[in-house]
Amino acid sequence: MGTVKPWLNEDIKGILCLYEASYLSVEGENILEEARDVTRNSLEEYLKRTVDQNDLTMIINHAMELPLHWRMPRLEARWFIDAYERSQGMNPILLELAKLDYNMVQATYQEDLKHASMWWRSAVLPEKLSFVRDRLVENFLWTVGFVFEPQFGYCRRILTRVNSLITTIDDVYDVYDVYGTLDELELFTDAVDRWDINAMEQLPRYMKICFLALYNFTSEMAYDVLKEQGFHIIPYLRKAWADLCKSYLVEAKWYHEGYMPSLQEYMNNAWISMSSPVILVHAYFSITNPVTKEALGCFERYHDIIRWSSIIFRFSDDLGTSSGELKRGDAPKSIQCYMHETGASEDDARKYIGFLIDETWKKMNEDRNLNSPFPQTFIGIALMNVARMAQCMYQYGDGYGVQDRETKDRIMTLFIEPISLT
Repeated sequence: MGTVKPWLNEDIKGILCLYEASYLSVEGENILEEARDVTRNSLEEYLKRTVDQNDLTMIINHAMELPLHWRMPRLEARWFIDAYERSQGMNPILLELAKLDYNMVQATYQEDLKHASMWWRSAVLPEKLSFVRDRLVENFLWTVGFVFEPQFGYCRRILTRVNSLITTIDDVYDVYDVYGTLDELELFTDAVDRWDINAMEQLPRYMKICFLALYNFTSEMAYDVLKEQGFHIIPYLRKAWADLCKSYLVEAKWYHEGYMPSLQEYMNNAWISMSSPVILVHAYFSITNPVTKEALGCFERYHDIIRWSSIIFRFSDDLGTSSGELKRGDAPKSIQCYMHETGASEDDARKYIGFLIDETWKKMNEDRNLNSPFPQTFIGIALMNVARMAQCMYQYGDGYGVQDRETKDRIMTLFIEPISLT
């Protein structure tokens, strides 16, 4: 492509569209990679020579911060409604319809959140386990990022429980606070792996509460699927939870031993410890009717559709949190593993992890068009929305660990404050 032709430089909207389209590329599409570099340079030059802010510069700045393909859809819907309202030539009827739609979907989310809140209060996990983070609303925010369409309320309610249980179990294994000893963590991991109520007897009280909460939730969901579709899904749910706990245990052992894995060794474990496989297994069973044997086989070995988004989830988390966690003495993350392995600076390591995120998106873009035993709704969750939500939550740092900044604003925007129609 070389350089943008002079006449094309005058079509800034066209350049912006080409820039956004370049993020839909797959591996080997060198022309689109070159187009991204060229259009980015052209857009940066346009911003430099444009003194007065206008609708177009606002949209360009937004796109340069994070491309549309990588953004959380419902937050983007709100952003574009606000942007459209300020634009010249705005159609008031179209704007009113967009606002009404947004407020109606928000009301659906509020009902889902009420349902999740009642379950969380009845579970009393933060009250019984004082070390557990109380993050119900943040976990619901994750869920809306995964599956935002209003008709999938059951899936959102299930995944909010899943996310809350993941947070609880993660806090049990937390290597920094070290609430559980290694011996206790091994017992808990074994109990989940065996999926045996009798194994609870050897657990300390706080682990009994955690295990039984997980066991009861899983049994309840499995019963729903069994009575509706006749499929026994506990083996698949059990495997996902056991794999998660085993990956947490590996990280706890690395921390206690002071072991620094290679980047590859770290990622072989970390894409599972990021919890995406657990989330996606539950997502599949909560949106799919009928369940197919072909899809179930993919969960036994974790299809690439599940792996790619998990990798982006892990890298996004590490970019958003690893510096602070390293200072407090936490286990190393991908950035530190790469620095130790190659001798790179932290800045270069962060750039490399960003490069790996981009390369993984190309794999997801390609797999999105391949034949798959999964329904399109699930493919959208697994191949797009999990990664989008991860990049949203960690866009400005640790949006899950620090809730009083961008995360609070997003919660207010999505769930609390309707758009004024006047």
